[in-house]
Amino acid sequence: MSHLYKIGSDFLFKESDKPLGRVLRFIGTAALCALVLALLVYAVFALAINTDMEGRLKRENKMYEKLYPQLIPSQELLDDAISGLELKDGEIYSEVFHSKAPSVDPIQTLTSVYDNDTIKNTSLIAYASAKSDSMYLKTFTVESKLLSSLQKVAGDGVSMPPMHLPLSEISFTQLGASVGMKINPVLKARVRHNGLDIIVPAGTAVLAAGDGRVSKVEKSNNGLGNTVTITHSSSYVSRYAHLSTISVKQGQKVKAGQKIGASGMSGSSFAPHLHYEIIKDGEYQDPVNYFFASVGVEEYANMLYIATNTEQSMD
Repeated sequence: MSHLYKIGSDFLFKESDKPLGRVLRFIGTAALCALVLALLVYAVFALAINTDMEGRLKRENKMYEKLYPQLIPSQELLDDAISGLELKDGEIYSEVFHSKAPSVDPIQTLTSVYDNDTIKNTSLIAYASAKSDSMYLKTFTVESKLLSSLQKVAGDGVSMPPMHLPLSEISFTQLGASVGMKINPVLKARVRHNGLDIIVPAGTAVLAAGDGRVSKVEKSNNGLGNTVTITHSSSYVSRYAHLSTISVKQGQKVKAGQKIGASGMSGSSFAPHLHYEIIKDGEYQDPVNYFFASVGVEEYANMLYIATNTEQSMD
């Protein structure tokens, strides 16, 4: 029920019979209807009208749908070619390395063969097949040359250089200066050093580096001191200096690994060690170059480094 209120002679107020809640509900309903209408308009727009990118993607999808059936025969041809290459690869590993070929996953490795899609399949297959055939033929050439080399080495009358270690055990930490201009410990100047210094305690057994004949035995208190010189086949000569004792005589035949004396510091020597020389046709060789057949790869690399970079000799 409405009530009238009079204030003065000019103003008249009437109490509203509509509560505030009804007004707020009306406003909320209107806002919700507007939102739903906006969503409907957007949905109609999105379904009916495509953007440039959407249109391009749809055209590409239709093109791929047409091309896919055409790619299947090419894929099958490529699979057959890869199977043939794997078979040849297995034959190569079996012939050369006497083992199975390693398994390679082209998806994980992603080599240039697999991720280069600008090369036609036929060209790629022909190139790979030609390379595989060429490598397969070369394996026979390498194998025949290797077999020929082994037959020559194992044949009668073959002369091998002195490649046995002159001591029973040698570590790279025991090596000193090798052939070259080195600082002499007595003269304190750079002079020619013709051998390899091997640091060992006095009395260590010294061994012949190869089969041969003792061509010279010399005992001296100067220079290289007590020395043994062995003449080998193929114009090789090995010399062992600064010995404390000598166990062989001149003219005696010796075998590789046979004891010929003991290390010491006879002659002009800064400390007990073995001065070891190899001579070929009158020219001094670097003895380290003849150690590779008697030590491991890593040990030999360390020996080369130490012998090359040691600047001061011990005699």
